Amino acid sequence: MKFIVAITILVVTFFGIAIDGYNCKVVQFIFGDSLSDVGNNMHLSRSLAQANLPWYGIDFGNGLPNGRFCNGRTVSDIIGDRLGLPRPPAFLDPSLTEDIILENGVNFASGGGGILNETGGYFIQRLSLYKQIELFQGVQEMIRSKIGKEAADKFFQGARYVAALGSNDFINNYLMPVYRDSWSYNDQTFVDYLTETLRSQLKLLHKLGARKLMVFGLGPMGCIPLQRVLSTSGECQDRANKLALSFNKAASKVLNDLSNSLPNASFQFGDAYDVVNDVISNPSNYGFSNADSPCCSFGRIRPALTCVPASSLCTDRSKYVFWDEYHPSDSANEIIANEIIKKLGFERVDQTDAPSPSPAIAPSFED
Repeated sequence: MKFIVAITILVVTFFGIAIDGYNCKVVQFIFGDSLSDVGNNMHLSRSLAQANLPWYGIDFGNGLPNGRFCNGRTVSDIIGDRLGLPRPPAFLDPSLTEDIILENGVNFASGGGGILNETGGYFIQRLSLYKQIELFQGVQEMIRSKIGKEAADKFFQGARYVAALGSNDFINNYLMPVYRDSWSYNDQTFVDYLTETLRSQLKLLHKLGARKLMVFGLGPMGCIPLQRVLSTSGECQDRANKLALSFNKAASKVLNDLSNSLPNASFQFGDAYDVVNDVISNPSNYGFSNADSPCCSFGRIRPALTCVPASSLCTDRSKYVFWDEYHPSDSANEIIANEIIKKLGFERVDQTDAPSPSPAIAPSFED
C-alpha cells in the first residue's frame, strides 16, 4: 500500500466490432496495487492489506466498503469514467463470468502488490504483477474457449490495460531493513533492478496482445502521511521522493525504448509527480486545507496503518489530500486523473452504451 500516483495503463482502442455474434466493447484490464484494487484483497482471507471495514468506500455508491483503499474512486475509476469505459470487476469476485469479462474487462490489482515478487511479503497474501499477468493469461484462455482464438485476439488487442504499481517496491520493500533488497542494492542499482523487471513484464504483456500502454509514474511518496509521521521533523522524506523521481526517469525511458522497438507498440508514461507535489506544497490553490495528515485517523495514535470503524473522520473529506496514512482521497485522485488525461490527450471512446456513472458523494462527517 502507498501513495503512488500511479504506474501502467495499456491502451488499444477497439470500436464495437461484432465478432462471432459478440458486439465487442472497449474494456479495461487493470493491473496494480492498493491504488487500483477494487476488491481482490477482500477475497484473500489471509491478506493483511485490507480495505474491508468502514470507513473505506464511504463516498462511493452505497457508502459501504468495496475493497477500494479510498473514501471514493481510484484514479483508474475516474479516467475510465471520463473515457466512457465500463468499470472492470475484481478478478476474485465469485460472480465473474466470461460474459462479464467481455462487457467490462477485469481488475487484477491487489493491495500490497509490487513489480517484484518479494515486495509486500509481510502482508502474507497479495498478488504481485507477475502473478496478475499469470491470472490474465488464464482469462485469455477462458475467452478463447468462448469466442474463438481470432475473435479473442482482436478483443484483447482492443482493450485498455491499466497497471499502477511501484511505490510498494520502495515503501514496503527496499526502504525497510527487514527485506533482503534493502541491503543487496544501493539506490541506483535497485531502481535499475526494478525498471528492468518492469521492462520484462511489459514485453510479456505485449506478447499477450497489448499494443498501447501507459505506465503511471510515482508521486512524491516521501510526503504521504506515513512517511511524514515516521520522521522526526514531520517533513517529507527527501530520499523517498528522490527515489520516485529516479524511478520515473528510468521507467519513462523503458517505455520509450519499448514503444520504438516492439511491433505496433505505442507506449506512454503518465507522470503526475509535479502536480501532486504542487498540491501538497500549495494545497489551498487546489481547494484543500490539509495536505500532511489523513482524513481518517485513530485519534492521536499514529500511524494507524488503516482506517477502522473506531477511527474519526475529518469534518470535510473534500478538503484533505490524503484519506489514510497511505492513500489519496477521492478529491486528490480526481486532480491526478485530470492531469494524466490532459498530458496524454485521452479522448472518449465511442461506444453505444453509456459510461459507468460516477459515484454519489455521501455527506461529510463531523469530527
